[in-house]
Amino acid sequence: MASSEKITISVLKADIGSLVGNSTIPEIFEETASDILDKYKGEKIFDYFVSHVGDDLNLIILHNKGENNREIHQIAFEIFKKNSEIAKEMNLYGAGGDLLKNEFTGSLIGMGPGVAEMEFTLRSSESIIVFAADKTESGAFNYPLFQMFVNPFNTPGLVIDPDMRPGFRFEVWDLYNHKRIYLNSPEEVYDLLLLIGTSERFAIKRVYPRSDKYPNDEPVAVSSTERLYEEAGRYAGKDDPVMIVRAQKGFPAVGEILEAFSFPYMVNGWMRGSYWGPLLPVSLKNARATRFDGPPRVIALGFQVKKDKLYGPEDLFDDPAFDYTRNKALEIADYIRRHGPFEPHRVSYEDLLTTTVKPILDKLIQRFEDIK
Repeated sequence: MASSEKITISVLKADIGSLVGNSTIPEIFEETASDILDKYKGEKIFDYFVSHVGDDLNLIILHNKGENNREIHQIAFEIFKKNSEIAKEMNLYGAGGDLLKNEFTGSLIGMGPGVAEMEFTLRSSESIIVFAADKTESGAFNYPLFQMFVNPFNTPGLVIDPDMRPGFRFEVWDLYNHKRIYLNSPEEVYDLLLLIGTSERFAIKRVYPRSDKYPNDEPVAVSSTERLYEEAGRYAGKDDPVMIVRAQKGFPAVGEILEAFSFPYMVNGWMRGSYWGPLLPVSLKNARATRFDGPPRVIALGFQVKKDKLYGPEDLFDDPAFDYTRNKALEIADYIRRHGPFEPHRVSYEDLLTTTVKPILDKLIQRFEDIK
């Protein structure tokens, strides 16, 4: 199957300041990140790639130090902090944004930035796709993960690949109560759907293979599930999740993984984190949010991975095959926008309480009187 060597992919993201509202970031952010990562290349890290989607800076780092490693997270903190200082000098919108603490605490988890990491044994050929979304919630990847690893109409490998027929194990987090549950597919698929259909509360954190051919404790997919509202204690922007998915050889093929995004499904977020809208798959050159601060969008970067090298990325949504999806998403966006402040465009009352509207609602509640 592979060598016995393990490597770690860390995807660390943060909104630390936006150029022209919430649309994008200045080039200097990526340049600063690359300069700092270059200092550690060959010493603490093997390779890296820096990108962005909307106003989020994304760091993709290859190393062998395992998940939640202090040294790796400290490098990312150094990058985010330096860029926060630049953002403040430039008077950018939301300067410092996701970075909720000025001093490093040993891990980025709980400090505001999003984190998706996986440590795994390299196969003889290792393909991965890194997804990064903007203007949406932690559970935004529930739908495509279900399509990739459960639905044979999306992923025929579940029927015809002997190594996929045993199914997959899902680690689902209850984001409100800070608990998790493990559910097996296909036998517990209805229980899985019952939970992950409520994407505001339940999010798929990891997916594990069940085939004996692969270590069952090494994930094939992992997403960030940090809720910025809970960490900040106030509305500080949407969670804007990132995700890593391994492809091929007993896992969904690259084409099956991307097929899960061929339908522009609805996600929570968009303007001020208060509206539902279609998730728009875009290329890197279109990874900026404009109309109504959106629509919510996602990029897909493909890499071929060696022990010490990331080959790529391939900008996988930069393909006319997704034009129909994008056109459909824009049609849906136009339709849902006509609802204005009415549901189902606006999020539910409960979700509004996690946005900037909460102080207004609190005052209105005090004015209600009993009906006699």
